[in-house]
Amino acid sequence: MAFKVYVDGQEGTTGLRLFEYLNARSDIQLLRIDSDKRKDNAERARLLNAADVAFLCLPDAASREAAAMVDNPDTCLIDASTAFRTDPAWVYGLPELAHDQRDAIRSSKRIANVGCHASAFILLVRPLVDAGLLPADYPLSAFSLTGYSGGGKSLIAAYESDQAGQLQAPRPYAMNLAHKHLPEMQQHGRLAQPPVFSPVVGPFLKGLAVTVPLHIDRLGANASAEALLAAYRERYADEPFVRVHAFDDMANLDGGFFDIQASNDTNRVDLFVFGNAEQLCLVSRLDNLGKGAAGSAVQNMNVHLGLDETIGLDA
Repeated sequence: MAFKVYVDGQEGTTGLRLFEYLNARSDIQLLRIDSDKRKDNAERARLLNAADVAFLCLPDAASREAAAMVDNPDTCLIDASTAFRTDPAWVYGLPELAHDQRDAIRSSKRIANVGCHASAFILLVRPLVDAGLLPADYPLSAFSLTGYSGGGKSLIAAYESDQAGQLQAPRPYAMNLAHKHLPEMQQHGRLAQPPVFSPVVGPFLKGLAVTVPLHIDRLGANASAEALLAAYRERYADEPFVRVHAFDDMANLDGGFFDIQASNDTNRVDLFVFGNAEQLCLVSRLDNLGKGAAGSAVQNMNVHLGLDETIGLDA
């Protein structure tokens, strides 16, 4: 049996990547909208309600409008915007978040797909908070370097146009410290306050790494690099898409430099603990178009449908 799947917003960056994943699947029947009816709400509503799973790859306001069109109780919505990521009526689409998260994703018809920066940050922070190694009120900061595809079609066009030569230096943004991923980072990281978050876009298509610096003497009484690694290994022991790297594993360093893009074209998250006896540097690396967006959405679909969650995804 083929599952009927519809992508609303199929012309956007995430929508196009989803089509690449889904087109390769023999167990998926893609419902398509004629190009001249993409803004026809009646036709969109028909397809949304005909789908077993509908992906919303739209801006926040448009996602809310699309969700309101669905009255079929059997249609599962997986939303890729930030509209519902802290909404208690929607399940947060990060299967690795907690031991019971897959059960929640499997039973819900409303799944909010995780944000790219947020997924990398939460996978670093949440296990440490749960283990009592990182106080919930620790004044966290986080730095994220990402490829320009995370900015959507307009940013991609800018970097791939004639002006690309002027965009070779990394460019910090969200300088008002109000990035749209902060609410989910705080809520699902179980933090008392949002981190000071500094994202930077670089002159490369994809790849993302979030870095969280820590002072060991400000952590829990039993905190150490070894204790943090043990917490990660315990939490992610059975996770098909999470790899925890040893404290002294320098395999991902090239002459001392960290490779931002080494997880590209996978649905994998690589976690690292670098540092010394006094300070630590936690790093989470993923493909912002894969595990940070479309790959994560496909993983959530697989979990919801009761399939092997690795189908169609590379680790």
